[in-house]
Amino acid sequence: MRRFATERAKKLIFGSLLSRSAPSSPLCSSSSSSAAAAAAAAAMSSTTITSSPVSVESINPKVLKCEYAVRGEIVSHAQRLQEELQTKPGSHPFDEILYCNIGNPQSLGQQPITFFREVLALCDHPSLLDKDETHGLFSADAIARAWQILDVIPGRATGAYSHSQGIKGLRDAIAAGIAARDGFPANPEDIYLTDGASPAVHMMMQLLLRSENDGILCPIPQYPLYSASIALHGGSLVPYYLDEAAGWGLETSELKKQLEEARSKGINVRALVVINPGNPTGQVLGEENQREIVEFCKNEGLVLLADEVYQENIYVEDKKFNSFKKVARSMGYGEEDLHLVSFQSVSKGYYGECGKRGGYMEVTGFRADVREQIYKVASVNLCSNISGQILASLVMNPPKVGDESYESYVAERDGILSSLARRAKALEDAFNNLEGVTCNKAEGAMYLFPRICLPQKAIEAARAVNKAPDAFYALRLLEATGIVVVPGSGFGQVPGTWHFRCTILPQEDKIPAIISRLKAFHEAFLDEFRD
Repeated sequence: MRRFATERAKKLIFGSLLSRSAPSSPLCSSSSSSAAAAAAAAAMSSTTITSSPVSVESINPKVLKCEYAVRGEIVSHAQRLQEELQTKPGSHPFDEILYCNIGNPQSLGQQPITFFREVLALCDHPSLLDKDETHGLFSADAIARAWQILDVIPGRATGAYSHSQGIKGLRDAIAAGIAARDGFPANPEDIYLTDGASPAVHMMMQLLLRSENDGILCPIPQYPLYSASIALHGGSLVPYYLDEAAGWGLETSELKKQLEEARSKGINVRALVVINPGNPTGQVLGEENQREIVEFCKNEGLVLLADEVYQENIYVEDKKFNSFKKVARSMGYGEEDLHLVSFQSVSKGYYGECGKRGGYMEVTGFRADVREQIYKVASVNLCSNISGQILASLVMNPPKVGDESYESYVAERDGILSSLARRAKALEDAFNNLEGVTCNKAEGAMYLFPRICLPQKAIEAARAVNKAPDAFYALRLLEATGIVVVPGSGFGQVPGTWHFRCTILPQEDKIPAIISRLKAFHEAFLDEFRD
């Protein structure tokens, strides 16, 4: 029809042109010429409107290449099931969806830290500070901290834009917190406050990646933010594999091997990503291992991108968190020796303030002219949100001994972390008791990453519906139990192995039911597909 209309329009236009050049005839009036022209215009217009100006074929191919499994197909299906449970109760063999796919603690019942929320409330509504009854409702140190923070915010306006790196007084507080943590000084001018750690990662990828010839060494398994941001900014992901048999160990020999292979292909490797504690794998690096990594980056001329957002989440007594900056400085390396970017977020730890979107990156070792470019990129986004900036300063400077809130703060913090440790152990034991499943200890972070040995029939059934075998397993798990996990294929894994990531965040009283559902499903799944 479209082709017919186009041809008809051409004839009408041609006829109209002939009529204009021929002698006037009483049968050929100006109104009929106008009608013909209008018909032609309508026909041509219809051909333009029916072809969409935007299609999947015409959008940026980097967007198509980008994937983010943590909120992918299985999560979308879970949301549809949740809607069905609300509109048709009893329509599925479970009564709720348990989102074990993402590190979102408060969505699963974790309570915010009282001191942090008191300070935020007072900063956002400062007129409360002038009311007598406020002293009966809020702790004295929360009131004092709110005054302290408001005094460094221009105009005490939490609804106004700030400096593009973040409010200077809050960066001062964060730098003091970093110095107290590491035992080495920190410069507030090195700190860029961001809406969570993710924008900071994107900012560094924008800075470092010029084309597909630029690569980033990235762990496999990895948090999909890295593969997605590398794809969006047009670079190449250079994988290095963590050693599952050694508790997801990071071997510098593997780094060297992958670096040399990438360089032999003409890839200019710019940086190394290290996630410590690990996501999705939960390992905590030892200090000696970190020293080897620092030495490797220094010798190879790589920027070290240190994802340290789980630094508070340590669950084993024989491990502790050491920042890469602390390790580098303790080795005697200063600004001129190592390009280091450290990421921190208010979304993780014991605070879990994901929705407040607060975080920062500390950028050290970069020349002044490069820092100007980083600032320019930051300024394009104007600034990060002020509530997130305040929270980042509080996370790095919680109540101290002698403060009125100190004891209640410690009780809340330790209660959350000890409960997370118990949940991690319970789920780890449960996974290891399932047939064909092995699971390393969660030393830190918020996840377990069990390996599943799937029957050949299950693998063939998955391929028949064009799904990765672990995605097929995760989808069946969701439809049978309402439990949402992320397939290991979304994080990367050694070819021929299958995993899934499960958070340890559901509240402790729900863990036994989750374990029971998992066990029943897994046994039924194996029976259905047993070779």
